[in-house]
Amino acid sequence: MKAHDLRQKTPDQLRDELIALKKEAFNLRFRQATGQLENTARMNAVRKDVARIKTVLNQKAAEAAK
Repeated sequence: MKAHDLRQKTPDQLRDELIALKKEAFNLRFRQATGQLENTARMNAVRKDVARIKTVLNQKAAEAAK
């Protein structure tokens, strides 16, 4: 997921995607704890995607406040 693609989305779309990623991260943590997780790199990718979305949301909020 690229930040450029995220900037083209509306804040509502970003929040929906953020919720979906947080649910995925939750499920990945459970799968890792039970030893069922095969692709451990996905956890790191999800964390970074969450951070990207939060950053873009904060940037959009700052622009709106101006």
